Amino acid sequence: MIHQSLISITVLAAMLAVPSSKSCAANSDSASPNIILLMSDDQGWGDVGFNGNDVVKTPHLDAMASAGIRFNRFYAAAPLCSPTRGSCLTGRYPFRFGILAAHTGGMRVGEITIAEMLKKKKYATGFFGKWHVGWVKPDEVGTRGFYSPPSHHGFDEYFATTSAVPTWNPTVTPDDWDSFGGEPGGPWKGGFPYVHNGDEAKENLSGDDSRIIMDRVIPFIEANQSKPFLATVWFHAPHEPVVAGDEFKKLYPTAGNKRKNYYGCITAMDQQIGRLRTKLRELGIDKNTVVFFCSDNGPSDGLAKKGVASAGPFKGHKHTMFEGGVLVPACAEWPAVIPADTSTDVRCSTVDFLPTVASIVGDSRSGKTSRPIDGIDLMPVIRGEVKHRDRSLFLGYRRLHKGIDGKAIISGDWKLLQEAKKDGRVRLYDLAKAPFEKHDLSAEQPEQTMRLRKQLEELEASCQRSRDGADYRY
Repeated sequence: MIHQSLISITVLAAMLAVPSSKSCAANSDSASPNIILLMSDDQGWGDVGFNGNDVVKTPHLDAMASAGIRFNRFYAAAPLCSPTRGSCLTGRYPFRFGILAAHTGGMRVGEITIAEMLKKKKYATGFFGKWHVGWVKPDEVGTRGFYSPPSHHGFDEYFATTSAVPTWNPTVTPDDWDSFGGEPGGPWKGGFPYVHNGDEAKENLSGDDSRIIMDRVIPFIEANQSKPFLATVWFHAPHEPVVAGDEFKKLYPTAGNKRKNYYGCITAMDQQIGRLRTKLRELGIDKNTVVFFCSDNGPSDGLAKKGVASAGPFKGHKHTMFEGGVLVPACAEWPAVIPADTSTDVRCSTVDFLPTVASIVGDSRSGKTSRPIDGIDLMPVIRGEVKHRDRSLFLGYRRLHKGIDGKAIISGDWKLLQEAKKDGRVRLYDLAKAPFEKHDLSAEQPEQTMRLRKQLEELEASCQRSRDGADYRY
């Protein structure tokens, strides 16, 4: 049996049309709270203070985690950016909506995103930062048919890049970095990577990139403070090229240069998250706003191997199916609803954002129809009513240059994975007893191995049907 939620277009519409009694009771201000989705890029599980790092300075993220709930076992849908980003928007696995790697296609217009659902509830919708589920310029690298900007997926306003930019002076190629033949100090990928509502942005693009992004987020929130809004804010930090301004590097006087820049750009991003939280309080809308934060995958391969970036105690990094590649820092804050200083060990995922937001703003009913939604509603988890995930988690991506899939399935505490290698063998781990994946149990536990392989095959077959067009009318 495939363990997944089947929610139809019509049921999702009903979810958005009918306020739930629990939502109304929990939030006396409004049945339509503001939604803010924050995401960092390549930030490892161990690269925040609230997960025990006592060197990197993330006071505002730490305060946010303390004021709300900390997700101790939160998974990116893939150990790679683009597949995870699509899962955040759709509530579906990457193998279902078809973006399995970076730069391999745009989001299908047939997908239903959080923004499209919330527009039906008369939300203002804005996207800010790294898009990476389609090109944002129609003539970018010929686009190869991948032109698919945020405006095609329910966002009224957007300030976005197609992919990575330097975390300081995002229009300039930094020293010691080759950008498709670009010279240090020369233009970064053409010079103007940001697009604002269809036009190249050419002003206020110097200095810290997280501040540049937040300079667009704050006016959007101020303009829409009297109506419900969705602000999706996907930072570039700390994805390479990792560059920090002097004021942030000075905070780490004993660190080496790479760590000064890495920690510095994380602290710069954290400062902007603090600026956002302060603005919500100044406007008097903080209690009626739910803010989620997570990273898109584990730490960069190169930076993790050099001991700069950290997955904490977990094995692996970006581009691996081990915990270090997919387990990410995450927390949420909603003063009117989420008690302070709470945490959960329930396994949660980026595919859970859409069904959770649908539950928050509407009715949490679900039903069986043609469009599979793979995530779960996290509100029962947040309220402490659920102690275990009621379905398996499917994680995976495709190696861009080799065309080999890396995949994993987690069922209860059992995890089966296959690395994206030509001879990638199947491995089995009991995460309850050995969360750091040091001992492969596949030979010792053949029944568990067979059970999970069968579940994985069923999920892959279901996703393939979706990818082949079963879920789309066009």
